[in-house]
Amino acid sequence: MARGVSARGSRPVSAGAAAPWAAEGATVGEPAVGRSPVTGRPLVWLLAGYPLWWALGMGQFAYWLFAVPMAAELVRRHRTVGLRVPPGFWLWALFLLWTVLGLLLVPLEVPGTVPDSGGYGGALLRMTGYLVLTVLLLYVGNLSERELPDLAVVRALAVLCLATIAGGYLGMLAPRFGFTAPLEYLLPARLASDAYVQALVHPASSQIMDVFGYETARPKAPWEYTNIWGYMLSLLLVWLVVGWVVQGSGWVRWGALAAAALAVVPAVYSLNRAMWAGLALSLAYTAAVALRRGRVLLVGTFTAAVLVALLALAASPLADVVRARIDNPHSDDGRAASNAAAVEAAGLSPVVGWGTTRESLGSSDSIAVGPTAECPDCGQHVIGNAGQLWMTLVSSGWVGTALVLAFFARIVWRYRSASSPVGQGALLTVLLLFWYMFFYVALMSPLAVTLVATALLWRGEEPALRRRVTARTRGRPW
Repeated sequence: MARGVSARGSRPVSAGAAAPWAAEGATVGEPAVGRSPVTGRPLVWLLAGYPLWWALGMGQFAYWLFAVPMAAELVRRHRTVGLRVPPGFWLWALFLLWTVLGLLLVPLEVPGTVPDSGGYGGALLRMTGYLVLTVLLLYVGNLSERELPDLAVVRALAVLCLATIAGGYLGMLAPRFGFTAPLEYLLPARLASDAYVQALVHPASSQIMDVFGYETARPKAPWEYTNIWGYMLSLLLVWLVVGWVVQGSGWVRWGALAAAALAVVPAVYSLNRAMWAGLALSLAYTAAVALRRGRVLLVGTFTAAVLVALLALAASPLADVVRARIDNPHSDDGRAASNAAAVEAAGLSPVVGWGTTRESLGSSDSIAVGPTAECPDCGQHVIGNAGQLWMTLVSSGWVGTALVLAFFARIVWRYRSASSPVGQGALLTVLLLFWYMFFYVALMSPLAVTLVATALLWRGEEPALRRRVTARTRGRPW
């Protein structure tokens, strides 16, 4: 099961006969159910239609909605052909168990934090998110190429990239744009007015923040926060390139290249330094893969194009924004204090963590400094909110953190030799998790894209695995 094989044993099949459980047109060993093959539409609708779900106020709750038909399909497959799981899935399953065990410690008070600042609300929301994304992982991985083509997944992600770029320009040109979503109307007034709930259900084009000593608009549409916007842009640009540059042609290829170039402007104005570094790492990875395959001329052309782009950037007004951002670290002290507090909290409960995040007492300067009417954002920052790594340390301890990191590390190691464009894009997507986990929270959308990439890697192994099994057993009686 750990190698992606069926959860049920193989059944003998006579020569020339199709498996009784295979749909018409399916090959033996291909998981198809009934005579109407599953098309994977829930995933395509979820990804390509995300801007619509955002406008309706659903945002990340759209994953919950589409997980229902996905889970129903998994149940049906389990009853007919069995389910497959990715390599090392037992690590992810143990991490889910650790998340559940952490609920037992939610009522406990963490030294150095605001009493009763945790609560079951955030813990249950986080646990449900992990379970929903597990359904997403298994759903994509158990559908065959015929049922859900790789190209359909890649291009749905590319469409979402275009929506993210457009949302970036919306945040720049109309920074105070926002509206009350239908879902927001349905919520109780007290719940809808909560700052965290507002970020989830209230569509807005940007976050207005004081970074340079005055209000600055940082694009975020169609995501909850500008940091998530930057993380998603970095991941989705990979799939824009894979789907429409590498696998596209003609005007589609040139249009995708133009869109990627246009993404530079909102990327700079988002002021996301970690994203800037992440994009540089993606370019370095692309060059390294090309060199490994002997494409020296391509790497030289690519390097020259990047240098020209950097020179153009240095000569444009965007360079002033970059320099101003570097000169104004803004949140570095708060992040450092929050991350140190996360490590300290994990040290106090290293096995299962504390179940959820907590608020720190005061600020990084003094425990007496906290929120006031004049400065509502002063002090009492959420410990573990500065990155997926720190959040997991607080909520699941060192053991839980090691489990989830080991799962993704095993995926990277197993598929390190992926050679197809989709495989290389998926591998890069998973690798980027190990960079962004220090700076951005991955739950929900970034982790969803990462798990879809994991499923594409794992699923892409299946045809080769079947060929190897067939070669070993050819001529032998079942």
